Amino acid sequence: MAKKENKALRKGGLLREVLGTSIYILVVLLVAYIVVHYVGQRTEVIGESMEYTLMDGDNLLVDKISYRFRDPERFDIVVFPYRYDKHTYYIKRVIGLPGESVQIDEDGNIYINGEKLEEYYGREVINNPERAIEPVLLGEDEYFVLGDNRNNSRDSRWEDVGNIKRSELTGKVWIRIYPFKEWGKVR
Repeated sequence: MAKKENKALRKGGLLREVLGTSIYILVVLLVAYIVVHYVGQRTEVIGESMEYTLMDGDNLLVDKISYRFRDPERFDIVVFPYRYDKHTYYIKRVIGLPGESVQIDEDGNIYINGEKLEEYYGREVINNPERAIEPVLLGEDEYFVLGDNRNNSRDSRWEDVGNIKRSELTGKVWIRIYPFKEWGKVR
């Protein structure tokens, strides 16, 4: 009789262990899913449009949650999908905010609502203002973005990128995680 009880106890213990491990794995997968889809994601810089702030090959963590509680601010570095290829993500700096007018003159100066923008992020003077040679009026949920490497960036100056809607923003670049010597908060 004792052998039958031990065998039943071992089977029950094994079943409990398998069930416990299964629940643990399910919880870990659920937490990972929530983090990746709603809290943050890793992304890699491809190209030179954000030099010298971000370099080709930099690995970044994108904060996907803060814009659920606050609006993007001028000079935030944001990530958004290219509208004609949802698998391609752009990384750019917010220059114009909702309701503003953005214009870039022939000398490469940026104007917000007719006032010259004082900023130091641009790597060089803009040679080609494209559609922003005329004032670009942003809608109530639209942003105007530029790459820091102004003459080597596909950004809001170009029709195919244009104004970025708030709903298109994946999130804000938060931390550079690689290369390790450059690890830290991105500004």
